[in-house]
Amino acid sequence: MTFADLGLSPELLKAVESAGYTEPTPIQAQAIPPVLMMKDIIGIAQTGTGKTASFVLPMIDIMSHGRRRALMPRSLILEPTRELAAQVAENFEKYGTNHDLKMALLIGGVQMGDQLKALNEGVDVLIATPGRLMDLFERGKILLTGCELLVIDEADRMLDMGFIPDIEFICSKLPETRQTMLFSATMPPPIEKLAKKFLNNPKRIEVSRRASTNENITAFKVPVKARDKRSTLRWLLNNDLVETAIIFANRKTTVRELNKSLQRHGFASSEIHGDMDQASRLKELDRFKKGEVNILVASDVAARGLDIKGVSHVFNFDTPWHPDDYVHRIGRTGRAGNKGRAFTLVAEDDAEAIENVEKLTGSPVPVFGKKDVRIELKAPEPASRKPAEEADEVADPKPARRKRPERGQSRERGEGGDAPGRERAPGPARAVREQRPRRDDRGEEPAGKPGEWNGPVPGFLDVGFG
Repeated sequence: MTFADLGLSPELLKAVESAGYTEPTPIQAQAIPPVLMMKDIIGIAQTGTGKTASFVLPMIDIMSHGRRRALMPRSLILEPTRELAAQVAENFEKYGTNHDLKMALLIGGVQMGDQLKALNEGVDVLIATPGRLMDLFERGKILLTGCELLVIDEADRMLDMGFIPDIEFICSKLPETRQTMLFSATMPPPIEKLAKKFLNNPKRIEVSRRASTNENITAFKVPVKARDKRSTLRWLLNNDLVETAIIFANRKTTVRELNKSLQRHGFASSEIHGDMDQASRLKELDRFKKGEVNILVASDVAARGLDIKGVSHVFNFDTPWHPDDYVHRIGRTGRAGNKGRAFTLVAEDDAEAIENVEKLTGSPVPVFGKKDVRIELKAPEPASRKPAEEADEVADPKPARRKRPERGQSRERGEGGDAPGRERAPGPARAVREQRPRRDDRGEEPAGKPGEWNGPVPGFLDVGFG
């Protein structure tokens, strides 16, 4: 099947072809025709399956007919986060290049001036987060009575973020005769209830098992002690052929500290979390997309919907508290048919969380072992020199202070005040104490040759679950 078989206009097909796409994904193939027929839709698809294009493409053709009016958007797309809203806007700009459509982005964290100006001029497509939309609605700056089409995207994330009351209020202000589409990766009971209330005889499309993970992703769990998480993560970053990676942590403070630690160890990393303003978050995302940094440390603000091409790895520094978030986190890799690898570092405190993940997905996450390592693990070469010779090479980094001889003491005696022949050199124990690594560096293995590992086998490869 091709996009031409779905009933899209020639202008839209040209834009899709220019974007480099030829064959629709399963969710696109099943959703686009009924959307063009103005039917209500419930779409359930795992992340990374092209869910956004399944409603953006037919909306462009539907909205190409009609007239826009001031303060009255003709269609509305609700997104849970600013990043998701901005990404949908990028899709409209990419696919709507051959259509005369006006789009407005209504999100928090930015000035209202440009947003109000766009609304006054009239928009065909309004992409908004519930908070900013409610703010402008209560101020009388926007009217929803002319909305012909509504899309509720990432509905389960809306539920997690407490937006369902706002969604219900917004839906109550829209015309009853409208087309409504609801898309979600999972379908918990509150979302089912929302769909029954506001959708009219919807067509249900489910292209994957509920809460399933992408078959293109190879996932592992790595049992480690909490204090060894950072050294284990660095070993994996150095030795699993990582091109670009997103590292997820549960807390914003952990995100900041982990990013600083990686930068101290020479990694090109950046961070994104909820305490950053919108401009800073978009700037760091843009740096990651451009390849200025190849590691992004993130909180769950980046777990859903962000379509960043070429992410080879996802690391869960913490096992997510909500098992649904596991599916969305690892879904940042293995997108658009590409292969990806996902690692979850599991300490004792994470045991219950990983059990909940395995219950949700219906299958155990395999433990990362020696057979899964991508480089050749070799035993360390035997030492060819005597320990005494090695100890002699480890000098005290601080030069010994020259002592003044005591009164009546001969200067012919040793520089340290001892008799000749009794001068004490720094012993091995002292050398080891002076060379002791920082707490953050413990567990760091020496770098081997490219493509192989000449040091000792990391301990976490031999650790199992108790």
